[in-house]
Amino acid sequence: MIAYLSLTLPTSARRRLEVGLVLAMVLIATACSDRTSTSAIVQKGELRLITRNGPTTYYLAKDGPRGFDYELAAEFARELGVELVVEQAFSLDALFAALERGEADLLGASLTLTERRALNFAPSSPFAQQTPLVVYKVGQGRPRTLSDLEGLRIGVLAGSSHEAQLVEIRAGGVDWLEWISLATGDPLDLLGQVGGSELDVAVVDSREFFIQQHLVPSVAVAFDIGKPRDIVWYLPAEFKDSELLASINEFLDKQRENGTLERLGQVYFEQDDRISRVDSQTFVNAVRRELPKHQQIIQLIAQENEIDWEMLAAISYQESHWNPEATSPTGVRGMMMLTRATASDLGVTKRTDVGQSLRGGAKYFLSLRRRLPKDIREPDRTWFALAAYNIGMGHLEDARVLTERTGGDPHVWSDVLEVLPSLEDRSVYPSLRYGYARGLEAAGYVQNIRHYYKILRWQTARARRPLPPADAREYLPERLEDITLLAL
Repeated sequence: MIAYLSLTLPTSARRRLEVGLVLAMVLIATACSDRTSTSAIVQKGELRLITRNGPTTYYLAKDGPRGFDYELAAEFARELGVELVVEQAFSLDALFAALERGEADLLGASLTLTERRALNFAPSSPFAQQTPLVVYKVGQGRPRTLSDLEGLRIGVLAGSSHEAQLVEIRAGGVDWLEWISLATGDPLDLLGQVGGSELDVAVVDSREFFIQQHLVPSVAVAFDIGKPRDIVWYLPAEFKDSELLASINEFLDKQRENGTLERLGQVYFEQDDRISRVDSQTFVNAVRRELPKHQQIIQLIAQENEIDWEMLAAISYQESHWNPEATSPTGVRGMMMLTRATASDLGVTKRTDVGQSLRGGAKYFLSLRRRLPKDIREPDRTWFALAAYNIGMGHLEDARVLTERTGGDPHVWSDVLEVLPSLEDRSVYPSLRYGYARGLEAAGYVQNIRHYYKILRWQTARARRPLPPADAREYLPERLEDITLLAL
């Protein structure tokens, strides 16, 4: 094009045009190279997220990637119309090092805002909070103040805000304060070492602790070691005051306003106070001792019926604690505690047969789920079906009617959960079609199964997680002479 114009335009006009075209190309190239702009992300078609593996951040579930930070970042990528590319690091130092090297556009890993990090990186606006906790092993003596930690083996994650906090405390005059820094990005490693008595206490964030406590039920909170702190995402330092950071902050504000942050918080961090530490410990022990005896057939039957094996395992544990011979005073029997009438309808001839009981229970659960109104969506649809498994479809419908009467949404499990105990209230149940029901028991039944299911799902996800790369130094000879001998 330039060659053609140069033949037909006067020399002065040709030169002005060529200079203009060159300047335009420079400006375009400059804009394309400005990776701090949102348009640069859109142009390359991907948003690169660096994170760590964990239930609060990112993990691979059976049905795909999950995690609070992952889902939030994925929604932002969808708004930009680009693909989310996820990379994992296996320590906190490695996360920030990758971000500093420009290997990611965004670091999202449930990390606290600190002054030092804010100096070296560009933090987003806060979107949640967490409190630093000291945790200990129950039965070992609960420390209640900082002075009670003297002489104890204290663990923290290397490069964490907690390590920086301990440095500040020691600099403030607590000369005796010492700790052990673990080069890992997974707080569960800390909890495991406390539970295994390798550490006496550890400092962890409240969100991380309460979501993973059920995996190490012997560990409990000793005391808060600081005030609640903001959680942010981080971008490279050059992104401060950038268009991309402004877009992220605008996005986070919108997610707060439209309820997405609250919804994701409920999915990943909702706690049920009815689940005791003892119940969790009993379940974790059963997973280790009893589940292996039946896991293969549970997985087979779950696959046959196209449901998660962890769900079938959770239901059968709630029903019988995985005891094929279980019998209740009311006459229900077997792994899935089927009544004689239900077993007959399902073609189950021997309720104490593990395979028959599991198949019958799975079919019954699925039939209840199918019978629910079509406008009840997952995962609430599953929770409603579980409630019906316990108290029957008629009483569940009464609970939904009562929910609507009291201003709740009969399609939302959390709303129906609140009114289920009212099925036992003498001032309420006479007005319902099916009358009295043990609604409090049904509420606990569903919440227990949800709790067990979450534990099993996370254990499955942990088994699939990638291992950190091997340290090449482990394979090197310890002495230079060994290298010489090898060379010979």
